[in-house]
Amino acid sequence: MNGRLLWLTAASFFFYGWWDWRFIFLIVFSGLIDFYAVLAMQKSPQYKKLFLIISVIGNIGSLSVFKYWSFIAENIDTLFGLSGGQSLLSQTPGLFLITPIGISFYTFQSMSYTIDAYRNKLKPTNNLLHFFAYLSMFPQLVAGPIVRAKTMLPQLLQTNKVPKEERWHGFQLIVRGYFKKMVIADNLAPLVVTAFSSAELNQSSLYWWGTSVAFALQIYCDFAGYSDIARGLSKWMGYNFPDNFNHPYISTSLREFWTRWHISLSTWFKDYLYIPLGGGRVSKVRSHINLWITMLVSGLWHGAAWTYVIWGAIHAFFSSVERITNWPEKLSKNTATKIIAWFFVTLQVLVAWIFFRANTIGQAWEIVKIMFSFVGDFNLAWGLNGTIFILIIVLRELAVVTIPEKQFKTVKPIPEMLFYAVLITLIIYFRGEGSEFIYFQF
Repeated sequence: MNGRLLWLTAASFFFYGWWDWRFIFLIVFSGLIDFYAVLAMQKSPQYKKLFLIISVIGNIGSLSVFKYWSFIAENIDTLFGLSGGQSLLSQTPGLFLITPIGISFYTFQSMSYTIDAYRNKLKPTNNLLHFFAYLSMFPQLVAGPIVRAKTMLPQLLQTNKVPKEERWHGFQLIVRGYFKKMVIADNLAPLVVTAFSSAELNQSSLYWWGTSVAFALQIYCDFAGYSDIARGLSKWMGYNFPDNFNHPYISTSLREFWTRWHISLSTWFKDYLYIPLGGGRVSKVRSHINLWITMLVSGLWHGAAWTYVIWGAIHAFFSSVERITNWPEKLSKNTATKIIAWFFVTLQVLVAWIFFRANTIGQAWEIVKIMFSFVGDFNLAWGLNGTIFILIIVLRELAVVTIPEKQFKTVKPIPEMLFYAVLITLIIYFRGEGSEFIYFQF
């Protein structure tokens, strides 16, 4: 068993180190903190809380240095008017200006091990290779999904032969993932990049509504595509990663949206931040404060910029409005009112995505003002190409809503094989120019 775990760990470290070998030490550092913190908890249970605090400080500290130091330094410089050689930013070592790929994912994954051990919700491992095989598992190392130790550690001890059905399911996930990424996301990417990088903003409202839809589908297909590929590879290896997306854009409330979007992260924040703060079991005012804290931290998790914080604040604001008015539940009585609820939720999500994608808060505000001014030419300015790829995903999501789930599972083998053959053909001949996965930067 140790030989297999050593191979998994070494291969995963090689995979991650191919980008920059120096950051392997950062994964090792985070992992060693949590592994030995849990061992210390077992040996000295009376000091469990102390070892938990050491673990959390170590992980959040390394995350702050490598991901947020430039952001922190820049804001301190602005606050105190520091510039030139006196500024903190100018004195920052070059290494700290680079955000290691996937640092937020493996840091949260490592922390969940310590926290669950502290809560007695998992059986810790005393095998260092066992732990690092879990922490550095290459399919999801750089962009999730965030896999809990209590789910993954037992799987790593199994050596069962992968059945044919699981290999086929893994193949399906991988092909669908590549299709989402290479055909949909990569073809929409140039349209979005052009819109947000232009020296002068397009003054057409329709253009920016179209761009917000394009980005919403780009980031969905980009990230869901990666998650599908990771899950498919794990199937081939004999493991199961959790589903990370469940058609989020059919949601009729923001609460539902966050049960469907980036599920592994939203449940992480729910279990390790929102509920420990008191969740909804406290007073109404306090529960709203807990919600806001969770969403603002979630925004900051995505990146060291105020645009991400505003994105989190928008979701927090409209989520609070939902709780106070309970309007989604009032509109869920029939199909017509559900469509109205879906429309308003989608509107909120699209506006929030503008702040998520914009280069600055100022640019985001200008775009939102143009969107709601309803002026300009009735022209998306990107022609048939972008419309086709948007339409493909829209029709797919409509099929999910209108066709019963059981009918998707009754497809006969030959048509199913032909379907995936067509997808592979489309991936080869209709792929976009190619760009890195969006969530690599997080």
